[in-house]
Amino acid sequence: MRKLAQIKLTISITTQGDRYVVYSPALDLSTSGESLEEAKRRFAEAAMLFVEELDRAGTISDILQELGWREENRQWVPPHVSDEAVHVQLPVAA
Repeated sequence: MRKLAQIKLTISITTQGDRYVVYSPALDLSTSGESLEEAKRRFAEAAMLFVEELDRAGTISDILQELGWREENRQWVPPHVSDEAVHVQLPVAA
């Protein structure tokens, strides 16, 4: 495994029932936990496992590029993710 850098990723946090769900569009990866802290910890673990598996498979460059990452100074930089809300019209059930 190559040396990894500390990277700050944008995440979205939602609740589903009594669980917290953490999702990062930069990795297209999510996980959940019974508490917010557990969900964040599990996400960090899942992200590490995901990147380790990509490295082992020799596909890290291909997959990260597909996800919008770019390589700068021999380090991967995640895509800029904005947290915006948009207004949409949806049909309402009668």
